Amino acid sequence: MFSLISVFWFLKISFIFCHLSDPRCFWRIKDTKNDLGDKETFCLFFISTKQGYVKNDYFSWNLDKQVTPKINHLIFSVYLALEEVNKNCHILPNISLLVNIECNGGKYDEKTDSALKSEDIIPNYSCTNERRYLIVLTAPIWAVSTKLGPFLYISRIPELYCGHFHLRLSDNEQFPNLYQISPKDTSLPLAMVSLVVHFRWNWIGVIVSNDDQGIQFLSELKGEMQKNIVCLSVAIIIKTEMSTALKELSMNYKHISMSSAKVVIVYGDKFSPIKNNLNVWISQGILRIWVSVSQFDMITILGDFLLYSSTGTFIFSHQQPEIPGFEKFIQTVHPSNYSSEFSFAKLWWTYFRCSLPPSNCKKLKNCPTKTIFTWLFRTPLGMAMSDACYNLYNAIYAVAYSLHEMHLQEEETWSKNPGKELEFDSWKMFSILKTLKFVNPAGDLVNMNQNLKHDTEYDIFYIMDFQKDYGLKMKIGRFSGHLPSGQKLYMSKEMTEWATDIDQILPSICSMPCTPGLRKSPQEGKDICCFVCIPCPENEISNMTNMDQCVKCLEDQYANEDHTLCLQRVVDNLDYRDPLGKALAGFALCFSLLTSVVLFVFLKHRDTPIVKANNQRLSFVLLISLIFCFTCSLLYIGYPTMVICVLQQTTFAIAFTVATSTILAKTITVVLAFKITVPGRRMRWLLMSGAPKYIILICTIIQLILCVVWIGTSPPFVDADVHIVHGHIIIVCNKGSVIAFYCVLGYMGFVALASFTVAFLARNLPDTFNEAKLLTFSMLVFCSVWITFIPVYHSTKGKTMVAVEIFCILASSAGLLLCIFAPKCYIILLRPQTNSFHKFRKQHVKVENKS
Repeated sequence: MFSLISVFWFLKISFIFCHLSDPRCFWRIKDTKNDLGDKETFCLFFISTKQGYVKNDYFSWNLDKQVTPKINHLIFSVYLALEEVNKNCHILPNISLLVNIECNGGKYDEKTDSALKSEDIIPNYSCTNERRYLIVLTAPIWAVSTKLGPFLYISRIPELYCGHFHLRLSDNEQFPNLYQISPKDTSLPLAMVSLVVHFRWNWIGVIVSNDDQGIQFLSELKGEMQKNIVCLSVAIIIKTEMSTALKELSMNYKHISMSSAKVVIVYGDKFSPIKNNLNVWISQGILRIWVSVSQFDMITILGDFLLYSSTGTFIFSHQQPEIPGFEKFIQTVHPSNYSSEFSFAKLWWTYFRCSLPPSNCKKLKNCPTKTIFTWLFRTPLGMAMSDACYNLYNAIYAVAYSLHEMHLQEEETWSKNPGKELEFDSWKMFSILKTLKFVNPAGDLVNMNQNLKHDTEYDIFYIMDFQKDYGLKMKIGRFSGHLPSGQKLYMSKEMTEWATDIDQILPSICSMPCTPGLRKSPQEGKDICCFVCIPCPENEISNMTNMDQCVKCLEDQYANEDHTLCLQRVVDNLDYRDPLGKALAGFALCFSLLTSVVLFVFLKHRDTPIVKANNQRLSFVLLISLIFCFTCSLLYIGYPTMVICVLQQTTFAIAFTVATSTILAKTITVVLAFKITVPGRRMRWLLMSGAPKYIILICTIIQLILCVVWIGTSPPFVDADVHIVHGHIIIVCNKGSVIAFYCVLGYMGFVALASFTVAFLARNLPDTFNEAKLLTFSMLVFCSVWITFIPVYHSTKGKTMVAVEIFCILASSAGLLLCIFAPKCYIILLRPQTNSFHKFRKQHVKVENKS
């Protein structure tokens, strides 16, 4: 038996996907002439046995006109099961099961074709046929079972309830002779929340009945909602007492009408006041997307669906296989064969194999009525069983298999009395029945042990109206708990999209979803489903809807403008291939070449007065230092390394210190030349000994010491800055110690300022080739460039910042070169007649004669 059950479950799980590929449609006909609607009355099915095969002439009696189509289905399912059992010689050989039916206060016997009066009823015996009843099957009103239970217990008749499972009937102490065949709704809360999550709803309402079953369902539903971040907008608990429910009707109406939730889950006993409340609310204009169970799928006495909604209704029904032969059996019920007025219109729904119309209508609501009818009546016709029908069908087989088990156990005793009719013990059969397992003709494993039942399979139907008198019920999905948690819900996308647009909208949410690029921000004092959307911070993204937190991009990535995608940063630096890098490198090389040409000119004309004036050696040192100043700017262009970063700053600092200190020495030389050469001065030896030359050495050594300290403590290094320019990684040389950098720069500025001050004081000293004015102007340009450099440097980023530093190096160096040496080169190259000792002496004589 264990191996049989294992193989069964394996095959069942394997066919789950196949079931969804063959969805079912139910043609709903709302019969406005039927003033009962889907009103269900209580029925008793008294089961007895008879020796030998008994042919059942099931429909020779005239059914009461007040019996609704749903009750007809219950009767048909019992008759079908009896016919199959009695014809099967392997279950009860030479024994037949018979049934007496009592519905709506009348009792019907299929053999006598007569209606028995209530005073002739003997609960455990049929006087007319002289048969003792083994068991009674009851459906679908559970409340009647609670009243009949004690009476049937006294009559020693077990009861098998086949309606929807009710928690109260499972009390064995109160109802020892009653057993429920219907499965528990163990996973219904999870199934409904899975549907809600599938359609991306997070703001729903709930209506339950105020009993143990309703409260337990609400508690389990809240737990599943919390796990899946679904919030409860309103929870309405309908009292079970009719008078109390009527008093609270208007208050509950106010609650549900004020709720912004457009999806409402309905669960409870349909025979309680919850049904009346729904009728009143819907008539007053409360239109919601209803999500409920199969017992609320019914037509009212007005000919409308109970859970009517313009946007459709979702119904969860226990998964049921198709019963073979049920379609053919129902088709035998026809007015031409029997006196009863039966037609397919009265059979509540007619069942089809769904295949989408071949026409060009993509949505059901857009299809012409003619096309729909042509499609529906061209498909194979069949009938559908309700939950109660399927339970009754299985109940007949459960009784038959229980008797079969008893027959095997007592076969030896009965074989000794061949002429005596078999007698079965109802209570022994009842005890066997409650632990029975069998496979019904539909291939479904039926486990009668309620403690081991874990029903977790539901078919999901969608009901909608597209005509006044016609509706359509379609199977659009399935929920199965036997598969992994991530795959429990399966929805037929084709059927859902064809029937409705609900898959493309978000009708029931507290807050509009946060689109990618935004994140949710909870509102204080409100549910987690109610939030506001705020943009992601810089360099963070959200690439999905309703993200709680934005995701930070990696260091080598950056967020796009919409904050929906991380893009790879472009590694960038001031390169020789860039136009700016090419231009700066070109200027550096040109000025270096120009300085070299000036140096060559001065070397060639080193014996002329203009070159000898103001110390020609210092002029050579200044020109060489300017060459280094120009060429050191090339170190700032290209991909930097650690060595290049160190050379950038040290070469720059030392070269410019030599240049500025040389100008200081030249300026002091000019001053000494005029002050010390006056007769009687005692400091003549300073000029003759070349003391100003030591200024260059001293100033350079001090700058060199500062550079050594800088490199020793916090040297410059290669840095990748991802924050300077959006979308770029700028490779630059980090200065290391900023204090050391500004100390070096400040010291160079101090020397330049000292040179400017001395040159400014000596600007008016008379002499033919006095360059004090040139030095003053050059230092003015130099100081102006570097004073401007500091604010501009700090206001730029990335490659521009490096370019600014290179520009200052070139501009200040060019200022020194052009201001000091351009006038001298002009005289040397274009006015050579003025650059001679003969001309110099002639001018000097003229000056003496005038004096």
